[in-house]
Amino acid sequence: MEVDSFVSRRTSVDTPGVDSRVTGAAAGAEFRWLGGRLLDVTGTFVESLSPRMAGEQDFTPVLHRATSETSTSVESEMDYEGLPQGVATSTHMLAGAVAGIMEHCLMYPIDCVKTRMQSLHPEPGARYRNVMDALRQIVRTEGIWRPIRGVNVLAVGAGPAHALYFACYEKIKFTLSDAIHPGANSHFANGVAGCMATVLHDAIMNPAEVVKQRMQMFNSPYRGVLDCVGSMMRREGPAAFYRSYTTQLTMNVPFQALHFMTYEYLQELLNPHRQYNPSSHVVSGALAGGVAAAATTPLDVCKTLLNTQEAQAIHMIQAETTTAAGAVGAATASAHGSRHISGLGTAFRTVYRMGGMPAFFKGVQARVIYQMPSTAISWSVYEFFKYIITKRQHERRLRGDRDGDK
Repeated sequence: MEVDSFVSRRTSVDTPGVDSRVTGAAAGAEFRWLGGRLLDVTGTFVESLSPRMAGEQDFTPVLHRATSETSTSVESEMDYEGLPQGVATSTHMLAGAVAGIMEHCLMYPIDCVKTRMQSLHPEPGARYRNVMDALRQIVRTEGIWRPIRGVNVLAVGAGPAHALYFACYEKIKFTLSDAIHPGANSHFANGVAGCMATVLHDAIMNPAEVVKQRMQMFNSPYRGVLDCVGSMMRREGPAAFYRSYTTQLTMNVPFQALHFMTYEYLQELLNPHRQYNPSSHVVSGALAGGVAAAATTPLDVCKTLLNTQEAQAIHMIQAETTTAAGAVGAATASAHGSRHISGLGTAFRTVYRMGGMPAFFKGVQARVIYQMPSTAISWSVYEFFKYIITKRQHERRLRGDRDGDK
């Protein structure tokens, strides 16, 4: 993802009998689903949709066996923001894996354009005016499937990476929050949890990112994912898969910080009660992702250079080495592996020498266009799965309480 997620703990006062809110996105209209009710003893199941007026109770799915049981069934409230006590870690991992795969796969064509637009010395056939022009040219000249070439390796990496990310994030966030401010949200805990989760996420995603970006480059020499992996292992060794790992972490720490702070601020404005509100999650996630993406584009350009090892950039470094050290120095440099660009410092210098300051913002448009829907998808999918899981556990708990009262 450059999907990285943040869920703040509810800080509002709990109200018995009131479940999580669902707010519609169109013109402020709000709707509620009154579903899952047994309206009579015959067990007739009726679902209805009716507009909800201001001040009316929120979405409350309750199973009614008889009128006398109504008060019992609404005694305890479903706390959506924190998953129920005892929820297995696999719950977070499943929701996170689905969110990560959907986020990366749906936006993969834009990610392909971003990689190409960040090229420091693009070939004549890979020079584009904007994102839409790039997509049109790629499809017209290279085929309809070219923008999604390499998506399989990203899907394989995104599943476990996001599963670990969300599980680690939720565990550390709630543990630290309880220690710092019991029962309340802690920005410090959120930041620490995000940083720790990012370390695990990037450790899994970095090899997939390297292969993906090499497959996305114009005139990529690789026939497929396995050919790319095998070629890199033979020519560059295992270290090639983690050449940009420190740069990735350096980029994601400020990215996550900006993402979390912006998301939290927007949630305080749009969703102050921290309830399930699809429109607020989509809007907050998209804006937070866009702001963070634009600010960290220079680091993303450097990461792309380290991953793709662009030939023109390597030739420039070798030419500079030859000029500075003479023939003997050039031979020595070649023998000691100067044919690779390694390290964030070298990447920064190479980018600046090849394009000056504007080069650090190559592809910023594509990166923002990619990141905004990506974070919106990630947030909405994760929050939806979390809400559904929580709602079902709440309903099972209510049924258990009724059975116990018999």
